[in-house]
Parts: sequence; structure tokens; C-alpha cells
Amino acid sequence: MHLHYRGECNFFNTVGTIVIPIGYEKELLSQMKEGDVKSFEFIYKSYAPKLYASILKIVKSAAITEELLQDTFQRIWEHRKTIDINRSFKSYLFTIARNLVYDYFNHTSRQRLLEHYLQVKEAKPVHSFHHPFEERESEQLLEKAIHQLPPQRKLVYTLCKIEGKSYEDVSKVLGISVSTISDHIVKATKSIKAYYLSKAISFVTLLCSMFS
Repeated sequence: MHLHYRGECNFFNTVGTIVIPIGYEKELLSQMKEGDVKSFEFIYKSYAPKLYASILKIVKSAAITEELLQDTFQRIWEHRKTIDINRSFKSYLFTIARNLVYDYFNHTSRQRLLEHYLQVKEAKPVHSFHHPFEERESEQLLEKAIHQLPPQRKLVYTLCKIEGKSYEDVSKVLGISVSTISDHIVKATKSIKAYYLSKAISFVTLLCSMFS
């Protein structure tokens, strides 16, 4: 059964609040796994308000928040049969949302990521020339360097270093301590620099061999 959110199920257009009785969530999840739309409606209306608020704190756009919220529950429905009802559904739901938020920032912040890196790079006395091919290679290497970070570290780095959010704000939004945020930033920065430098050296070596 495929659920058309904005059509058949008009509850997606109105965020209401439903409190699921203790012990009843597993039953709802079991029914949802079998394709029961009504159970899915209860799950949605129970979690949507808090999830919406959490996403909005990060992206600062009601339209984008609504889209990410829809995408999150779209994935829940599409992969409902794989849900383990004996594990925390809230953690599962928020993990999906967090990954979608990162994907959003990864898509919209690529240019700012590159600009940020180039600013750091240009702050050092390095003799270089700007060429479209060189910049394209730099951008591709940087994207790969960011991509290889663990999911939460990628999100923390993007929010703090690219979006300019304070450690305190990110700490509140993600529910982790400021010291953990700082640790993620330090490790992410080291990892990105190491990745970029190793690949850049390999690329220069390749160019030298091609033109020697």
C-alpha cells in the first residue's frame, strides 16, 4: 500500500497533538507495519509537533521544515516493515530526520563550504594560482572530505562552521553537551585537513607525472 500524504491523508496538512498511552505504541507500530493508515496517523500526530520544532530550530525556515518533516515520515511509511518495535521508535525517527537535515545542509552549503575552506587556505602564505580546473578539483576533494565524516560529526561541523551557529545553540538542538560539540569540531577539522592534504598531494604527483 502506498500512502499519498498530501492527498488521501489530510492529517498531514494539520499538525495536531496525540498522546499515545504507555504500552500502546508497540501495538500501533505493529499495525502500521501491516499497512494500517489509521495507526500511522496516530504515530504521526504524536511525534510531528516535537519533531517539527526540532527541525525548525536548525533550518530556520517553516517551508523547509515542513518539507523535511514530510520526507521523514515518508521514509517511515516506505520502510515501515523493517521497524523493530522492541527498540526506541523515537530514536529511529529522529535519526532519520537528523540525516535528512544534514543532506539539506550538504546540498545548500556546498559553495559556502568551499568558500570557508579557501578563506582558511588563503590566510596562509601559499603561492598558488586560481584556475577553474584547480578550484573544481578543490571543491570535489572538500566534498569528499566532509562526506567521509561520521553522520553526527558532519552535521555538527556544518551547523557550527558553515552555518555559523554557536556551540550552545547546536548543543540544545541536538541534545548533546557543548564539550561534545567541541570534540566533534576538533576531530572533524583534523580529518578534513588530513584527507584534503593527502588527496591534494596525490593529485599534484599525478599532474607532475603527466607533464614530465
